[in-house]
Amino acid sequence: MKKIEKQQRFVSQHLELFRCPVCHEPFTALQGNSIICSRGHQIDFNKHGYLHFLNGAADTEYGREMFLARRQLLSAGLFLPIVQAIAKILPKRPLKVLDVGTGEGTPLYQLAKIRSDQNDCLMGFDISKAGVTLATQLAMDAFFCVADLRQLPFNDHSFDAVIELFSPSDYAEFNRVLTPSGILVKVIPNADYLGELRQLLYDQDDQHASYDNSRVKELFAKHYPNCQIQRVRYRFDIPTGLQAALVEMTPLHWGRGAKQLSPAELDKLQAVTVDVSLLIANKF
Repeated sequence: MKKIEKQQRFVSQHLELFRCPVCHEPFTALQGNSIICSRGHQIDFNKHGYLHFLNGAADTEYGREMFLARRQLLSAGLFLPIVQAIAKILPKRPLKVLDVGTGEGTPLYQLAKIRSDQNDCLMGFDISKAGVTLATQLAMDAFFCVADLRQLPFNDHSFDAVIELFSPSDYAEFNRVLTPSGILVKVIPNADYLGELRQLLYDQDDQHASYDNSRVKELFAKHYPNCQIQRVRYRFDIPTGLQAALVEMTPLHWGRGAKQLSPAELDKLQAVTVDVSLLIANKF
C-alpha cells in the first residue's frame, strides 16, 4: 500500500476526529484525494500523504537539517527514558493519543513500540512541513499533519491523551480536544538540561547560560491546580560522530552570544545531562 493510501485509510477510519480549520464544522466525507466538511470546505492530501491544515504560511525556523539531526540523536536514545516515563503514566488501555509539536515523529514512534499491545490511535502534528514530511516516513500506524496548536483541526473531546515534548502550549485548545477524563503530559527542560552543551556555547555571564522553568510550571499549575510533577534525569553518552548533530538539533545555538564550536571542542563533548520535568494533569 502506498503511503498516501495508508494515510487516507487512517483518516477514513477516524474521520470523526477531524474538524474544518475554516468553519470548525466536522469533516464528513473522504472523496478521492480530499476530505470535505459539512459546509463544503475541502483539504487535499499532498504527495507525502499528510494533510495541511494551516490557513496561511507556517512561521517556523525549524528546518529539515535540524530535524534530520534530531532524528539521529533520538533514534540513538536521547529521549527514550522520557518516552518510557510517559508510557508508564498513560492508562493501559487503547487510547487516542495526540502528540503536540511532533517534529520528525521519533518520540511518538518510540511510544508506539512501547505500547504496541494497546492498539492505540496515534496522531502527531507540527507547524513545520519539514518535520511532518520526515515523520510520514516512519514505519508506524499513525497519522501526521501540519497544524497550528492555537487552532487544532480536531473535534471536541476527541483524544484520551495529549503529550507534548518541549513545545509551546495552548491549554484552552488542549482541554477542548481532550475527553472529560483525558490526561495531559507536558515535558519541559530543567536548569541542567544539556548543561554541558550550554556551557560550551555561552560565557558564564550570558543570559543563555542558564535556564529557569518556574514560570512554565506556575502557569501549568494555574490551569491544573491538582497537577503532578515528575522529574526524569540521566546522563546520555553521545554516539561517536554525533556531537555536531546534537548542536544542530537544538535551538540552544541560536542565541546571539552563541560560540561557533571547533571540532576539538565538539570532541570533548562525550556525554550530556538530560534533566526534565513531566507536568501531568487530568482534565478534571
